[in-house]
Amino acid sequence: MINTGINNRGKHANSESDILNKFIDAIGAEYIKADPKKNEHFRKGWRSGGGAALAVLFPSSLLALWKCLEVCVSSNVIIVMQAANTGLTEGSTPSGNDYDRPVVVINTLAIDKLYLLNEGEQVVSLPGATLHQLEKELKEVGRAPHSVIGSSCLGASIVGGVANNSGGALVKRGPSYTELSVYAQVNEHGELVLVNHLGIELGNTPEEILTNLEAGKFVKQQERTTDRMASDKEYIERIRDVEANTPSRFNADERRLYEASGCAGKLAVFAVRLDTYPVNKQEKTFYIGTNDTAELANLRKQILSSFTNIPEVGEYMHRDIFDISQKYGKDTFLSVLHLGTDRLPKLFSIKGRIDAVLNKQSWLPRNLSDKCMQVLSYLFPNHLPRRLLDYRDKYEHHLILKMSDEGINEAEVFLSQFFAKSDTGSFLICDESEAQKAYLNRFAAAGAAIRYQTMKENSVGEILALDIALPRNEMNWLETLPKEIDEQLDKKLYYGHFFCYVFHQDYILKKGANASEVKAAMLNLLNQRGAKYPAEHNVGHLYEAEPQLKSFYKQLDPTNTFNPGVGKMEKTQRNCSCCL
Repeated sequence: MINTGINNRGKHANSESDILNKFIDAIGAEYIKADPKKNEHFRKGWRSGGGAALAVLFPSSLLALWKCLEVCVSSNVIIVMQAANTGLTEGSTPSGNDYDRPVVVINTLAIDKLYLLNEGEQVVSLPGATLHQLEKELKEVGRAPHSVIGSSCLGASIVGGVANNSGGALVKRGPSYTELSVYAQVNEHGELVLVNHLGIELGNTPEEILTNLEAGKFVKQQERTTDRMASDKEYIERIRDVEANTPSRFNADERRLYEASGCAGKLAVFAVRLDTYPVNKQEKTFYIGTNDTAELANLRKQILSSFTNIPEVGEYMHRDIFDISQKYGKDTFLSVLHLGTDRLPKLFSIKGRIDAVLNKQSWLPRNLSDKCMQVLSYLFPNHLPRRLLDYRDKYEHHLILKMSDEGINEAEVFLSQFFAKSDTGSFLICDESEAQKAYLNRFAAAGAAIRYQTMKENSVGEILALDIALPRNEMNWLETLPKEIDEQLDKKLYYGHFFCYVFHQDYILKKGANASEVKAAMLNLLNQRGAKYPAEHNVGHLYEAEPQLKSFYKQLDPTNTFNPGVGKMEKTQRNCSCCL
């Protein structure tokens, strides 16, 4: 840990112009957006939320990021760290305008270098590098990352995933986790310090450490000199324990809160070191349909407890979200299918900026670009394979099961025997095209739910999105809602990571329904079921943090300088005696 002596003790309020001038001196005016009309895109959440900020900063290097932090701390300014801003719970933007100090957003997306260690067995990621970028680089060396493509959007950053304990669709991986990182924090004395726990020698001063880190001036063949983990190596054993009365993974799990991991922006993370994984020699996708939830629960339990090779992927979709995704996620589906994933993050970013401009024009319909894209999608022919559509007609519950290598035959034998006497379910073996399109329909689901609500905004109410983790021994996994809640809902959309028992539950409310009251009632039911929430999108500004999570945040950020208010905690400065 390196203490720089930069602190906010004795600092009185600086004028906004003085602070902006300091940022200009530190990184240059071209890397600063202070005009609210030009930086709105970076102050608003992907689905909801947002607030005012003195400026949005775009440092182009780790050293420039450090200089931004020095100015923020010396000027007693709130810091909101941001990369791709793809979170769903408002956690990487300001929240409202009721802070007690000026707020600055620091966007790190331009600092996007990756370095492979030991022929790709591990990776060092700087704060702006994306999951998609890592997947491409690792493919060249026959390795794979913790997650692929993302369950809700393209362009998500690697560090963002670690900071939010994100999970994903890959059954064996668990939460994105590491105990190896480089980060800055403000200690209990209000002093900015840099911590190098990357397990790599980089130098002695912040300038040396950050310059060497960004330039890759370190040994790429690293002997293991620490027992700190770079992934959740215990997750497979944990998910196999199908009799446990706790969830397999969730954001507030104390086991997986460690420095950068789960920090939710309460630190400024400069780099993380993560494990990668060998690529499978062969993969096969099975598409399962059933009208019996107990049948699917029993299938999950048997596979996890008895298989030698557990699945790579096990994605659940209810028929209703299948339909919504088919119709309202069609443009996303076709874009990924025909354009590939390389161009889409940039295109989505451009779309967001266009939306921010168009939505300010009172004479134009809101969300005009979405409405135009939806209408254009009607011009294209049906995009889903006939066999999947037949399963949609026949079965209410769908499971996309991917197996690899020796697990392929194991699954085929099991499924044949499992469904041999079933009159409620069946399975088919997908060809390559069917598998690709099944996954794309699942990928489009989260955005499709939003699109549905957008297209019907005059006739339906708000969208309430929950991501929950159920106890591993739960057999009644699909909820039954009481009448007083059910009658307030236009749509109930269920999908998720079935073997992890992590579900995304999107509810489109009827017009006039009170979203806060419905959410409170929903969460009360989840508490009764022993569920944990959120499961992988973190608390952001939408959920109250559990006591252990609040304690973790306070430990990381005792003065409440970084991302105040996250987890519905206080926004005011703490340990104010250090600032007098």
